[in-house]
Parts: sequence; C-alpha cells; structure tokens
Amino acid sequence: MSLYEEIHEQPEILDEMYRANREKIPAMLQEIGPVKDVFIAARGTSDNAARYAKYVWGAFNRIPVTLATPSLFSLYKQPPDLKDKLVMGISQSGQSPDILAVVAEGKKQGCRTLAITNKVDSPLADVSDYVIDIHAGTEKAVAASKTYTAQLQTIAMLSAAWQNDQNRWNEIESLPAWSSKILANNSLMINAVPRYRYMDQCVVLGRGFNYATAYEWSLKLKELTYVMAEPYSSADFQHGPVAMVSAGFPVFAIAPQGAVYKDMFTLLAELKAEHEIDLFLISNKQEALDLANTPLPLPAGIPEWLTPIVGIQPAQLFCHQLAKEKGFDPDQPRGLTKVTHTT
Repeated sequence: MSLYEEIHEQPEILDEMYRANREKIPAMLQEIGPVKDVFIAARGTSDNAARYAKYVWGAFNRIPVTLATPSLFSLYKQPPDLKDKLVMGISQSGQSPDILAVVAEGKKQGCRTLAITNKVDSPLADVSDYVIDIHAGTEKAVAASKTYTAQLQTIAMLSAAWQNDQNRWNEIESLPAWSSKILANNSLMINAVPRYRYMDQCVVLGRGFNYATAYEWSLKLKELTYVMAEPYSSADFQHGPVAMVSAGFPVFAIAPQGAVYKDMFTLLAELKAEHEIDLFLISNKQEALDLANTPLPLPAGIPEWLTPIVGIQPAQLFCHQLAKEKGFDPDQPRGLTKVTHTT
C-alpha cells in the first residue's frame, strides 16, 4: 500500500480505533489508578505525538508530562528517579531499544508502565503493564501517517477518560467525518504544489496544541521532499529565528481559532506586511486565510484541541505531492527504513 493510500485511510482508522478503545481506555485507567505525572519515551513521529500529550493532558487533566532523554537510560546508564510516575512508551513498531530501555527502567523502579503502539506483539508491549492498540493496521509506507493520527486520537481519548467528559468524547467521535471532509479537498493541495517545487528551505509555525503539528509537518517535509524545514512556536520564532526571513521566504503555519490564534495571527500579519513572506496557511479563520498565498481551510466546528489530528492530514498530502513534483519517490525516501533501531 502506498503513502497516498494510507493518508486516505485515516477517516476509517480513526473510526475503528475509537470504537475498539472507547470502553477499554476508561476501564484501563480505572485499573491504573490516579496519575499525577507522566514520563514519555518516544522517537520521531511518536515524539511529536508526545508533544501533543504535553498540551492536552496539561490543559484538561492538569497532569505534567515529561519527555524522556533516552540516552540517559541506554548509553549513560544513569536514569533519573521515576518514582510515582506513569512511564509510557509511544512507538509505531514497539522495537526501538532506547525506548524499551526507558520503559524497562520504569518497571524496575516500580512504576506503572503503558505502551501506545500499533504492534501489540512487540517488545515494547511485552515490557509494559498496559497496552493500547492504536488499530492502524499495517503501515507499509516508510513515512508515518495513519499511525500518527491514531496516536494523537489515543492521547485525546485518554484525556477525555481521565476527565470523564462526555462532551469531549462526542467531539472525538466526530473526527472521522472531519477527516473525510478535509481529505476530499485533494485539488487544493495538488494545485498548490508547483508553487513550491524549487523550495529548499522554510519554517513551519504552530503553537499550543499545534506545536506538535509544526514538528510533524516539518518532519514530513524533510523526509519526503528533502527540504530544510525548521519548526517553531510563534513565540520562539520571534526570539531570533525571525531574522532569517526575507521577501518570498516560505512560511508554513497552522493557526486555528482558539487560545493561541491572536498571537499567531499578529505574527503572520506582521511577516506579510513587513517581510512579504510566501504563506501557506491551514486555518478556520477567514481573516487569517485572506493573508495566505496558499490558504487551506479547516472544516467548521473542530475544537482547537482536536485540530492537530485533522490539520496534519492535508499537510501530509501536500508533502506527498511535493515529493512527486520534485521527482522523488514518496514511498521510498532515501536513507530511511520503516523501523529505526536507536540505542
């Protein structure tokens, strides 16, 4: 199966994953008991999912999230004190030795351990007390797409279960419909691609819940199109990196309505007015879309906290199409394999 096909599988995968885990996740959390602190080990795309967890669980559940530094466990052999933490591994394959080292150490220290994975028969699942199957099916393309959004939905479902909020469950249940709607706009991405054929560098901006989107979008640009794409929050970008911007410089951004919208809009408007940037924008606010050289509207009604799950999908499709436009094979990015073993 090709990356293009896997991107378009996402509405079905989100629906299947929701139905498979709607009752299992709350029951599992009942067994785990109170959680005051989460420690997550992940790499690559899964690490970007962990960034989303930091915001969602912090905002709605008041649970602080720490992202692990795996080399302390696997290479330096000097792990930190993990007392009373829920130690979690997020991994599509469940095979990377450094992620396993973190979760195994958590178990050694007496912590509860949880795996979020697409492989329930993996080493990560074996070493974990609890396992959530993201039900993404076999992902054959090297670049992750459906496993990423399934991981994000898992994180959203954990949050709704911790909060026991039926309204938020209802919002999550709407994700497949929103996903189908945005992926139906293939022509928007295809028509935008030639404009960026000769791009070799850019920045990708997002903030809050979509800080994770900036990182994942930039990763897809790097691994599929070989563009030097640097991710930033809109706040961090103003602390120095903005100096690189000049007329025509490509800026990719996601700026949905919500708590961070005003900050994002102000920055983008200034960049357009003062630096004449080339702006590719995903948003559900018309005034922001009016700024963009390439506007891509989000479906109406998506709450800000779920926009990363929907908003990354047209970004994935754009990167796929741009790779083809540049003459690259999006199904076989150079130098990459599906499963990466890091120690």
